Amino acid sequence: MNFDLIKAVVELVQQFMEQNEDKALYSNDIQGFTEWVNVSCKDNSELEGLSWVGKESGRSSESIINTLLIRMGRYAKTYSRSIGSSVFSSQDDFIYLIGLKMMGPMTKMELIKRNVHEKSSGILVINRLIHNEWVEQTVSQKDKRTKYIQITEKGLAILQKHMDEIRKASKVVVGNLTHSEQMLLIAILSKLDEFHDSFYRMNLKNGNLLDIVYRKLN
Repeated sequence: MNFDLIKAVVELVQQFMEQNEDKALYSNDIQGFTEWVNVSCKDNSELEGLSWVGKESGRSSESIINTLLIRMGRYAKTYSRSIGSSVFSSQDDFIYLIGLKMMGPMTKMELIKRNVHEKSSGILVINRLIHNEWVEQTVSQKDKRTKYIQITEKGLAILQKHMDEIRKASKVVVGNLTHSEQMLLIAILSKLDEFHDSFYRMNLKNGNLLDIVYRKLN
């Protein structure tokens, strides 16, 4: 992978942190950083000089970002197959378990949406977890019509047993990024996630989704 883009942006964030530390003119978040960039770096040519495969033939920055994000997802999926000697059918198994452990019981659709899954795919994961007795379905005390999915003692045990491997996989995926680079990546991906999640929660039909989001950007 070409880390020139990440490296250049990290250096920009480091400049922001150093300059803002004493003066505190901007908030120490993505909004403050964005404001600083708009004010201080309008004429910055360093980022414009970045190169990537296909740039000379017209490949856009949006295209390479999409490709890199897809590749990172596939790398992560590959590493996850080594966890627990395949005790987990997919990384979704332990991702769902971790979500239930951290967030507590939730409905099937809440759990599925939290993991940005299609309903059919999410139901398959949940059914697999129920079959393994790692999660169970309970009826709400407040509303008998509502059912919740919660992690079981068996689920907690299997998660705990393989947690070191899960953490190892997470560390491997992050690779050779420094702490500052990781913080920058969190900020950038969080901003992207917030943007896309706002549309995801609208439950828009696939036929309209692309055009609606595209118009929002223009």
